[in-house]
Amino acid sequence: MCSLTCTNIQILEEHVDLHLEENSFLEGGNMRDLELAQQLQTEEDKQQRSEEEKQEREEFKKLQRQYGLDNSGGYKQQFLKNMEREVDRGRMQPFEYHKRKADMMESLAFGIDDGKTKTSGIIEALCKYYQNENKDVRHVWLSAGVDHFHSSLGDRGWGCGYRNFQMLLSSLLQNSLYNDCLRDTAAIPSIPKIQSMIEDAWREGFDPHGASHFNNRLHGSKAWIGACEIYSLLTSLRIKCQIIDFHKPTGPTGTHPRLFEWVLHYYSEGNEGGAKVVCTSKPPIYLQHEGHSRTVVGIEQKKNKTLCLLLFDPGCPSQEMQKLLEQNSDGTSLKLLRKYVGSLKEKQYQIVAVDGVLSLEEKAACCHASQVLTSEKIP
Repeated sequence: MCSLTCTNIQILEEHVDLHLEENSFLEGGNMRDLELAQQLQTEEDKQQRSEEEKQEREEFKKLQRQYGLDNSGGYKQQFLKNMEREVDRGRMQPFEYHKRKADMMESLAFGIDDGKTKTSGIIEALCKYYQNENKDVRHVWLSAGVDHFHSSLGDRGWGCGYRNFQMLLSSLLQNSLYNDCLRDTAAIPSIPKIQSMIEDAWREGFDPHGASHFNNRLHGSKAWIGACEIYSLLTSLRIKCQIIDFHKPTGPTGTHPRLFEWVLHYYSEGNEGGAKVVCTSKPPIYLQHEGHSRTVVGIEQKKNKTLCLLLFDPGCPSQEMQKLLEQNSDGTSLKLLRKYVGSLKEKQYQIVAVDGVLSLEEKAACCHASQVLTSEKIP
């Protein structure tokens, strides 16, 4: 224990006892230090978990707000709130507020869009423009006629998916092939009505996994929808369609040339020939990427063989779209529509393409297959 030399046994025993007491005290101290350290670590871990859980809750609430699932109301509530804000700022007179409120309530009661953000006749105007265009377009393929719908005070910030469905539907309603499918849809439905139609598709059994994401409810919310909801709705109406998933870039610098090639094939198949301008009977295409969706209404092929999509964006105001209707347009307004390969560089794109009508048996088979909804992946 130590170097002390004792000649007396009693002194030796006392000295040894002192050493033992000292060791016991040190060991006890060490134990208390260890317990204290463990307690501090436990409290620190608990606090960290609490902070992480709080952050997760805040992130979840943020996502709920972002995707319209925070129970903050839907189209009607946002429309009224935004109009009240316009009145408070002096941008809208009270009489206009009450008139627009009455119009909105009537529109919602009948489930029909009020048409106030609609622009018609653009495809026809484009056809005339391209007939006279002599610069750099070798060929252009255009979809069947389609109306443009812009976001309104009620759906600004979240309604793009619904507006693109309205665009697609406006084209299908002009095509006699789909008369039987759409006999109960004589007019363009309002956004709340579209939400109810998607819920009806879910109740039929379409895409149960997707439905659970929204707790089986869209009506009265500002929930964003995407390709899966558009597919379920169209298929429930017996409209044949498919989801194509361009799940990763297929060109340099994050571009998607395969997407452009697919659209070219979609519009040009069965429409080959030497004509410069081909106004096809093909419906427009729903195009989705993270955070936004648009409608593909055609594709240009330049003289140098490069491709350029023509897109209707629901975020583009009606006043801007109406410029495309002006006679003798010099083409500058086409910047609103044109998207080259280098312009589409999101990580992933999905499209929903319509291709005919389903029989009742085919619809049932599609419903069963949507229990696990899959898409065709390219590449």
